[in-house]
Amino acid sequence: MSRVNKTPSLNCSSQQVVDWSRRLCCIFTNNTCVNVPRVKDDEMDEYHNEGSFNTEEADSIVKECIENVVGGDDYNQNLVNKWTSAIVERCLTQLVKLGKQYKFIVTCALMQKTGAGLHTANSCYWDTAMDVSSTVRWESRTMYCVVSVFAVAVA
Repeated sequence: MSRVNKTPSLNCSSQQVVDWSRRLCCIFTNNTCVNVPRVKDDEMDEYHNEGSFNTEEADSIVKECIENVVGGDDYNQNLVNKWTSAIVERCLTQLVKLGKQYKFIVTCALMQKTGAGLHTANSCYWDTAMDVSSTVRWESRTMYCVVSVFAVAVA
């Protein structure tokens, strides 16, 4: 039996998904969530046209944040918690500065390059017309860093 990986369509309100994602992100360590003020229903049409989330811009922000935090440093187990926290906090701060009406979830995995494999996966159940995610893979001579950004539109 083959399994198809497909994001299902949303059968509940965006607010329910936002509430669920807020609870979910609290489960993980080194992940940070932020609340964005709700947009009134009559403002949504204008907002959706002008405030759509640009994944290329998010990827650029994430890469810049990773470079600023770990840059040319060699992997150091004693600094991993500090680095991952700093990366997610900086990414989140820069994403919020974009002024988009989204709630963001940012995750970060940092691993030393030792020849071992690193596999990550994300699955989302949300409004595929408005909500987006983006994953950036970055590497240096001594480490890998994988950062995922989830942007959930505020309805």
